[in-house]
Amino acid sequence: MARFVWYITKRVLNYVVMIFVATSLTYFLASSFMSPRSNYESRTPRPPQESIEASLDRANLNDKTPIMERYQKWLGDILTKFDWGKTPQGGSVNQEMSGRIGASVKLMLFPTVLSIAIGVSLGVYTAQRQYQWQDRFWSGVASVFLVIPTVVLAILVVFFAIEINSAAGARIFYVTGLQSYTGGNVFLEFLDFLQHMILPTIVLTIISAVGYHLNQRTYLLDEMHADYVRTARAKGLTRKQAIRKHALRASLIPTSVNVAFSIASIFTGAVMTEKIFAIHGLGEYFINSINGNNIHGAVAVAAFSGVCTLAGALLADLFAAALDPRIKMS
Repeated sequence: MARFVWYITKRVLNYVVMIFVATSLTYFLASSFMSPRSNYESRTPRPPQESIEASLDRANLNDKTPIMERYQKWLGDILTKFDWGKTPQGGSVNQEMSGRIGASVKLMLFPTVLSIAIGVSLGVYTAQRQYQWQDRFWSGVASVFLVIPTVVLAILVVFFAIEINSAAGARIFYVTGLQSYTGGNVFLEFLDFLQHMILPTIVLTIISAVGYHLNQRTYLLDEMHADYVRTARAKGLTRKQAIRKHALRASLIPTSVNVAFSIASIFTGAVMTEKIFAIHGLGEYFINSINGNNIHGAVAVAAFSGVCTLAGALLADLFAAALDPRIKMS
């Protein structure tokens, strides 16, 4: 147990250093390429120069201030108050991100779980029926959805939903937002949420499930033809027993790694879907931050994504160790 705790502690410390270095570099790059000053100078009428300087100073975004001085203040606020700074308009990055993180979780959590379950199950199912009609059918379906861009798929889903609404003479599906009900009835509130969620859930589930399906099929086929599986069958195990006891477990190791790394995508991996369905999540916020010269917002999202990615890396190590007894925590 002590060895396991030391392993986790060592990995976490390494990840903390990596996040710090990556976030600092992102800050310097964002400060070099973004120009919050232009947000004020492009206004019509142009604000007085004193007003521009004062606004930039309040937000700690004045490019006339040495970058190391701005960086030290920004980093000090994070370490002492967990304050990730202000936008060029003076808003709080913390407040803006908090609501968007919640929106991204609502949008992505269920599709992520559903796509993993469907994709991995289909991958196992088709691999065991290689070259049979089931395998050809589902692989063909996966290939079709694999080449369809997310934007096109989302527009098609929205089109069919609108047609269904028109045919039914009632609004069954909502095509924008996460919620519109403002009453106090919990059941109606949940029903309204489902009506908003079903379309983006369909799009995101299909996109992710295709990848999990094809990857799991490939991983399992590789293991099914491995020497140790042939040896297990030679010792008397049936084909299904050899697959279930040996090949399946080994094939789930790379799949579990992919699943672990999908944590970051729960928050920032649905930019186009958020745009099409007018859902104000973290992915959209990141794009808007870049377009709006919001240095602190862009860096905060990048840092948050880094934390999620490295948390996924830690989970991937744990999953691999749990599934593969050859891996030792050292």
